[in-house]
Amino acid sequence: MTPDRARAARELLAFYLETGVESLVGEAPVDRLADRGEDAAAAVPQPPALADRARSAAPASGFAARNGETLARPGAPPPQTPLRDPAAVIPSPAPMPPDSAVMAAREAARSARSLDELRAILERFEGCALKFMAKQLVFADGNPEARVMFVGEAPGREEDLAGLPFVGRSGQLLDRMLAAIGLDRTRAYIANIIPWRPPGNRDPSVQETQICLPFIQRQIELVDPDVLVCLGKPSTAALLGVNDGIKRTRGRWFSYHTGTREIRAMPTYHPAFLLRSPLEKRQAWRDLLAIKKALAE
Repeated sequence: MTPDRARAARELLAFYLETGVESLVGEAPVDRLADRGEDAAAAVPQPPALADRARSAAPASGFAARNGETLARPGAPPPQTPLRDPAAVIPSPAPMPPDSAVMAAREAARSARSLDELRAILERFEGCALKFMAKQLVFADGNPEARVMFVGEAPGREEDLAGLPFVGRSGQLLDRMLAAIGLDRTRAYIANIIPWRPPGNRDPSVQETQICLPFIQRQIELVDPDVLVCLGKPSTAALLGVNDGIKRTRGRWFSYHTGTREIRAMPTYHPAFLLRSPLEKRQAWRDLLAIKKALAE
């Protein structure tokens, strides 16, 4: 394998690992649900893990590369295909039908009497497939007693690793935005519509949003802020039911109904958008000043 092809192979395998793929599919089908017994199960060869393949993408010692093929040198032992213990392969639970998952989410969210209970319920909830592809739950950050709550769309890679929302570049910008109006994470509460990172930082699907929506709605009820800030169009559409572009809705006051009270809500630009469009920071600054004024009332 040429150096360029080896590098491309390693980068491709690294991409697969990043998106949550853990192993390659073998050429022959294997019924893992059949009762084979210990001896028969141990005899079934398993495809090597991607991490093992990534490490072996470059020619190993004892082999020579020629015309894209890896050839054994005289006297070198033949290559061995690593086997995986079938017992170590834990299949993901069968996905719940979307309608059933939404109903289960609504029932589970209603049962939470505190934020700690809601977090524990989310840790156990298996109705959203994103849970099985993310590293951990990203529940919230900040002060649950704060008067203002910021809600984004979904966590990214840095958030997935840290288990906290808005800790990457967009989070650093959000911190500076808060500081500009005299706030920080001890005086604000921050969460997302989706509490698990979508693979590859893709946009959450409509079904994934609908499944997770009851949990963020209950989270808002439990925090009970005086001002709700929707960061970006997806958060605005999910929470306020407004599907206009964020440039048309930002800076306007809406009412968010919890069932027991109305909360003043304002859409504004997501910090990630401001990183791509820095000229829009002037408009975001106006939104921040309006939020500051509302909190002073």
